[in-house]
Amino acid sequence: MNRLEVQGQVFELSPLRYTPSGVAVLEFLLSHESEVTEAGQPRRLAFTLTVVAMGDLAQMARTTSLGCTVRVQGFLAPVRKDSPKFRLHAQQIQQI
Repeated sequence: MNRLEVQGQVFELSPLRYTPSGVAVLEFLLSHESEVTEAGQPRRLAFTLTVVAMGDLAQMARTTSLGCTVRVQGFLAPVRKDSPKFRLHAQQIQQI
C-alpha cells in the first residue's frame, strides 16, 4: 500500500500550469512540524515536502494562499522515472 497523509503550511506555491494534453497541474511545498514518539523517546520533526495536484484538484487548490494550513492525502511517486527523489501526489486537499 502507498498512502500518505500529512498536515502542514503551504510554504511555496507555483503558478497553475497545464500538461501538453491539457491537464491542470499545481505544485507546492508543504512545511510540516510535529513531535512523535520513537522507541519511547520524543522526536521533533521539521521538513518540507513537494506536493503535486492534478486535474480538478489542481483547479480547486489554486486559490490556496501561502501560510494556509492544509491536510493532504495521496501517494508517493518518483519525480521522474528511476529518480531517487519522491513527491506527494495529492488525491485530497483539505484546508484547516
